[in-house]
Amino acid sequence: MEQMSKHEHKLTLPELLGMLVADGMVSQAGADAMISERRGQRQNVHPLTVIAGQNWKSLLPPHKVMHQDALAEWLAGHVGLEYLHIDPLKIDFSAVTDIMSNDYATRFGILPVQMTPNEVVIATSEPFLRDWENVLKQTLRKNIRRVIASPEDISRYLVEFYNLARSVKKASQTKHQEKSGQASFEQLVELGKTKQQFDANDQHIVTIVDWLWQYAFEQRASDIHIEPRRNIGFVRFRIDGVLHQVYQIPMSVMTAMTSRIKLLGRMDVIEKRRPQDGRVKTRTAEGQEVELRLSTLPTAFGEKLVMRIFDPEVLVRDFAELGFSDEDRVRWDKMTSQPNGIILVTGPTGSGKTTTLYSTLKHLATPEVNVCTIEDPIEMVEPAFNQMQVQHGIDLNFVDGLRALMRQDPDIIMVGEIRDLETADMAIQAALTGHLVLSTLHTNDAPSAITRLLDLGVAPFMINATVLGIMAQRLVRTLCPHCKRPQAVRADENEQWDELVAPWKTGRPAQFQHQEGCLECRMTGYSGRIGIYEILMLSPELRKLITPNTDVARIREVAYREGMKPLRISGAMKVAAGTTTLDEVIKVAPPAN
Repeated sequence: MEQMSKHEHKLTLPELLGMLVADGMVSQAGADAMISERRGQRQNVHPLTVIAGQNWKSLLPPHKVMHQDALAEWLAGHVGLEYLHIDPLKIDFSAVTDIMSNDYATRFGILPVQMTPNEVVIATSEPFLRDWENVLKQTLRKNIRRVIASPEDISRYLVEFYNLARSVKKASQTKHQEKSGQASFEQLVELGKTKQQFDANDQHIVTIVDWLWQYAFEQRASDIHIEPRRNIGFVRFRIDGVLHQVYQIPMSVMTAMTSRIKLLGRMDVIEKRRPQDGRVKTRTAEGQEVELRLSTLPTAFGEKLVMRIFDPEVLVRDFAELGFSDEDRVRWDKMTSQPNGIILVTGPTGSGKTTTLYSTLKHLATPEVNVCTIEDPIEMVEPAFNQMQVQHGIDLNFVDGLRALMRQDPDIIMVGEIRDLETADMAIQAALTGHLVLSTLHTNDAPSAITRLLDLGVAPFMINATVLGIMAQRLVRTLCPHCKRPQAVRADENEQWDELVAPWKTGRPAQFQHQEGCLECRMTGYSGRIGIYEILMLSPELRKLITPNTDVARIREVAYREGMKPLRISGAMKVAAGTTTLDEVIKVAPPAN
């Protein structure tokens, strides 16, 4: 039952400290010392914020640091209310900001976070202030449910939600006024580029786009999707490989946002009938440089825009952080240290091939070597390389680009992707003339890359003469280090384990780590991703098996005998180490044959 004071008042520091002492989390001496120290200082800071700033550890096991979220959660339990960690990914800011005015919310330090047909959920950090509750109940004619949130979250999102909602509303009104008298959007295009640029730089649109980017950086998003629909536009973030809907915005505002971003990416703002590519370099709130690769696609309801976010820091990470085991690192180093030959990385889109290749090139790009790349498009601009982009409009393709790079005295060449026989032949010529060539292929596993090259028309003896090795890879989500917990293996998990490692024979672990969900991982149980790898090195025995009628199953069998571990075994090792879960590995890795 909710414990409430007899009269309305704001929570005070002595009162809060008294509760903590009563619950055995803080000593009486510590509480008295703080009250004495704070006497005479300004009292307009919320007591939860004051105590969180001390970085005290709870006297109760497991003696965790009492940060603001932990204190707010404890307070909610103490007064009999529900605690809520405000997650903007789960809040429709346009809907909740219509519940009350910004002034009213600011006056009482409250924030609407959800509205249903019968109920409105309001976040507060003042459990003993509820004058506003009856007023809202009568005005809205809905039940009011109060939840406790940290004062820091309420202050921050109160400003962000209302500013963003105001910008969307003003931008929507502006665009509506501009469209009045026009029969269709196509007629606006005829007004010319100047008009479009003015729209794209409208201050409300600038605010929305800037917030979108900063919020994506903060949420560790790898991609931002702006997707038009018939009457509304959706914004989604890909976080740890999973798409999350962030919010919905009017189509007129989405069109202006797309124009603004295209303008910044030096793309043709007027052209909406064909796909375009661009890039933007910006900074996070902490001042770190981030590059976004832009791609537009014409759809039935307008232009779809995807922004892939590249963090330069991922290129200087240690290979162990990428997911390489000690054995993987030895095999990879042995291949990449060769003076010439071809190394292939395979896997579907989004499996981390680019990060692996760039990180490898970053390690290889010493002052003594010339590293050149040809890409479509350039994934990330890196000063340590000489990078060239395919330009289909002027007939600069991979073949012509490779031919040009060969005259640039390179030591190491990266080809974005081998898609056809011409590109494969040029890569082979580069390897035969003393260059180390790194490239990608789209196959399910490493041995299948051999048959893929044969299917393209590459002669078996050319594969034997040039290919050093092939690595297949996938990304799996890693368990959140803050909330993962060991549990004894269940019977169904033993069955999953046997399915995962079959036909290999490996011992069953005594326990697995399980995801629980916490504030650090937004209750998903996962935080970040890591690679699992299958590395095939072409030995003399394997080279003998590469013929016009190559049996990929035989190649796989011999490769296993020589030490290659399939993707699922690599994943199983990470499950046994407590890095990820069985479900994650089974989901992304093809069965071992």
